[in-house]
Amino acid sequence: MMLDAQPTHSPDRGRLEFTAVSKAYGPILALSRFSHDFAPGKVHALMGKNGSGKSTLVKILAGVVQPSEGTLRVGGKPASFASPHDAFASGVVTVHQELSLIPSLSIGENIFLGRLPMTRRLGVRVVDWARMHREAAALLQEMGLDLDTHQEVSTLSVGQQQVIEIAKAMSFRPAILILDEPTSALATREVDLLFTLVRRLRERGVTILYITHRMNELFQIADTCTVLRDGVFAGSIDMAQATPDRIVEMMFGETAKAKRPTRRAIDRSGPPLLDVQGLTRHGVFEDISFQVHPGEILGIAGLLGAGRTEVLRAVFGADPVDAGTVTVAGRSYQRPGLQAMKQAGLGYTPENRKEAGLVQILSTHDNLCLASLGRISQAGIVSRLGEQGFVDRQIKDLAIKVPDPMLPVSSLSGGNQQKVVIGKWMNTAPKVMFFDEPSRGVDVQAKRQIFDIIWQKASEGLGAVFVSTELEEVLEVADRILVMRQGRIVATVDPTEITLNDLYAICMKDQT
Repeated sequence: MMLDAQPTHSPDRGRLEFTAVSKAYGPILALSRFSHDFAPGKVHALMGKNGSGKSTLVKILAGVVQPSEGTLRVGGKPASFASPHDAFASGVVTVHQELSLIPSLSIGENIFLGRLPMTRRLGVRVVDWARMHREAAALLQEMGLDLDTHQEVSTLSVGQQQVIEIAKAMSFRPAILILDEPTSALATREVDLLFTLVRRLRERGVTILYITHRMNELFQIADTCTVLRDGVFAGSIDMAQATPDRIVEMMFGETAKAKRPTRRAIDRSGPPLLDVQGLTRHGVFEDISFQVHPGEILGIAGLLGAGRTEVLRAVFGADPVDAGTVTVAGRSYQRPGLQAMKQAGLGYTPENRKEAGLVQILSTHDNLCLASLGRISQAGIVSRLGEQGFVDRQIKDLAIKVPDPMLPVSSLSGGNQQKVVIGKWMNTAPKVMFFDEPSRGVDVQAKRQIFDIIWQKASEGLGAVFVSTELEEVLEVADRILVMRQGRIVATVDPTEITLNDLYAICMKDQT
């Protein structure tokens, strides 16, 4: 297990070549004929919006999934990974966004967990703790890290833990290292530490695939940027010739330059339907304030982890808050709760409709009534006859395609299931609706129908808050957009006066 002072593999060991690699999940093509060579000994950034195929590509390289077709070569030799163990054996190691360290163990124990060095004492095999710490210390020293291998991991900062995760990966002597969003939870100082380590690994000849959403990081650490769009290779560019505009254009195509046409003006002269002031949940979001007026669709933009869904859940009363007030139709709540917010007139279509929005084994009829049983019941008694009008109204108004409302809702398509979630809350006669990722997992036609529903309800006076990871959707749907980063609102923009390129830049810019 002794570590070599310098890498002994040839420079080409880290060469990575994809040829017409595809991955299909049933009728859905997650990755389509991807072909590209990643030169050894460089930092290659991998960019693309959600659903672009990045995760699929990384899973194929890590041996988590197998491609449907195409070939992969590592170090100039054909490679076929049936498992992560096969990828390890070929020198491919992945550091995932979620840390895999055990806090109660030491640095040395975490680095060599599962393969501790053994020795014999009095005829019994025991762990050679001295050798483990010696080899761990040598590895850390080689990587330029001044840490005591006896130190418990729980005492380290998140940035230091991320560095230990990389040190653990490097103990396998990889030729190719995949870093998946390594700075997502790091402060600026910790990012600098990580970048210093990445540069050192590059100098040692390690090929690094660096997945990130943060544009500014590319120009600090990457040698090239490769972009995927809708499962297809969109291009690769040397960072010396790259600009943020060029990369965003590769990620989004022509839609990056498009502005949304002007729509009707929103009357904000009267009192708001929803007024959120100073809402705070420590460690999650801070000092969130906004208003929603009748007929207004307020968009909230931000990258994954910005805190958008967490804010919606807190306003709706699903999660606790530490400070702030929520006022609905003039009535204020310091500690909003689910029942109070529902009675006040809030409705919420959650991002995970299958688990949080619907009861799959129940019928479409039952699901449409679940949130409004209090309105439907007569003297506390619920009847099918009393429910029927509520069910028929939503099926008609939302154009829900359902052969038989009494069949399980799981029999419907994704788009129609989403309409059922919306209809369930429309039956409560809400004043304000939260739409969290309403187009996720639905086809293009269903997406358009859902947007039409939101616009129609807004024209009837409903207030709405719209959240989507797809920034182009936020631009298209919303009348006004709040931008969140790291749990804070950092900008308010007019969707008719900003391009997708500019909105994306605001979402990715580091908070100062």
